[in-house]
Amino acid sequence: MASQHRRQSSYEDVFDLPGQSQMPAQPHQHHQTSFENGIDFSAEEPLTVDQRSHAHRRFEKAIEYFGNHVSSSAKFKPHLLIRYTYEFARSELSKDMILRFFFASIKIDIDSTEDIELNDSLLHELKDFADLLLNHFFAPCKLCPIKLNPLVPAADAVFAVRSTGTITPQPSPASLSALQRVQGQHEFIGTPDRIAGLRSLCLLRDHHKCVVSQSFDLKEAISRLSNDPDARDDEGMQLRGQSLYALEVAHIIPHSLMQSDTSSGLSEAKKTVIQILNMFDYNVSHIINGTDIDRPLNAMSLNSTAHLLFKSFDIFLEPVDGQEHTYYVKSLKPAVSMAFGLPVTRKLFLSDDRSIEPPSPRLLALHRAFAHILFLSGAGEYINKILDDFDKTGVRADGTTELGRMVSWRMSGGLGGITV
Repeated sequence: MASQHRRQSSYEDVFDLPGQSQMPAQPHQHHQTSFENGIDFSAEEPLTVDQRSHAHRRFEKAIEYFGNHVSSSAKFKPHLLIRYTYEFARSELSKDMILRFFFASIKIDIDSTEDIELNDSLLHELKDFADLLLNHFFAPCKLCPIKLNPLVPAADAVFAVRSTGTITPQPSPASLSALQRVQGQHEFIGTPDRIAGLRSLCLLRDHHKCVVSQSFDLKEAISRLSNDPDARDDEGMQLRGQSLYALEVAHIIPHSLMQSDTSSGLSEAKKTVIQILNMFDYNVSHIINGTDIDRPLNAMSLNSTAHLLFKSFDIFLEPVDGQEHTYYVKSLKPAVSMAFGLPVTRKLFLSDDRSIEPPSPRLLALHRAFAHILFLSGAGEYINKILDDFDKTGVRADGTTELGRMVSWRMSGGLGGITV
C-alpha cells in the first residue's frame, strides 16, 4: 500500500549526502490535514527576550546544519526557504510564532538547554518542514489560480499515483499539532465569486488605469469615444493616442484562498494556508476573511501582463518613504526589470470622495515579503520549473513527474484549471 512507504521528499537531488544508506527510510503515516479547532492568537504569549535569543541561536544552528547538506549547485535551497520565512515574518510576535511552530514540528523543545542532535533524524524533520512550507503555503499562494495544459488526461495522473506508490505530500502529524498549538480557535468563512463588482470599484478608484503601466482600460475608452470623439480620461487628457489595454482586477492576496470549495465552506487544505499566513503576519486573516477578500483594499487594476507578473511574485510594490500611497514597482529578477524598465514610481489614485479603500499597505508588504522569500530561496523558480515540465510533457511514464506536489498544490487552492 502507498501509505506504508516513506513520504519521499520531491527534491532529494538537491541534497549533497555521503550516501543514501546514511538516510534510512522513515515510516510516515498518510493522514488528512485537519484544523477543526481553528485559530485564536491569544493562545500564545510572546517569547521573552531570553527565550527568543536562545531559540534563535538553536534555530540558526539547525538551519546551518541543514544547509551543509544541500548541494551547492542546487537552485532551490530548502534551508533558505525556512530561514527567510522566519526573517521576513511581519512582526516580532510573528517570528515568535514561527519559532514555536518550527521547534514543535521538528519535535524539539524550544526551551530545552540541551544541544540539538545534528543527525539524519533531524535532517528528515527539517526536510519535512520545508516541504510543508512549500507545498501547503508558498506554492498555493503563488498558484492561486493558474491554468495549465487541459489536454493532460486526469486518468493518467491517477494511474501514475497508483503505479509509483507516491504519497501526496501532507503536513506531518507533529506539524499539524504544532500549528494547532501555536494557534487556537477561529472560523474561516468562504466567499462567493464577487469579482465583477470588485473590478468596477477598482477601475473607478484607479481612474480606469493599470497601476503599473498606466494604460487606460480598453472597454471604457471605446465606450467614451463612441459617445464623444474628443473623449477624455479621468485626468482630463485626450483618450485618442493613449495606450489602451483590457484591464483586470488583481488580488493582492489570492481570491481563491477564501473561495468555498463545497457547501460546507473552505477545504482543510485552504485552512492550512490561512493558518500559516496568520502566523507570518499576525492575525492578518481578519482583513481578508470571507467576502472581505474581495474588498478594494485587496485589489488593483492591472493589464494582463502586469497581473501575471504580480500574481507570480515577479513584481511587487515597495513604498516610497515619506510619500503616502506612492510606490516603486520593482522586480528581483534582472530580466524582468530590463524588459519592463523597472523600477518605476507610481502614485496610487484615490477615489474623489475617499469612499473606495486604497490598496492596503499591509497586504502589499505581505506580497512583497513573499516575492523576496520565493526569489532568495529559489522556491519560485523551482515551482515554475515543475509547472513548465508538466505543461510540456504531462505525467511521464517513468514516474519522474513531481505529481505528489501537483496534487498537494491543487488541494491547497492552486492550479485552478488543471485536474490531477
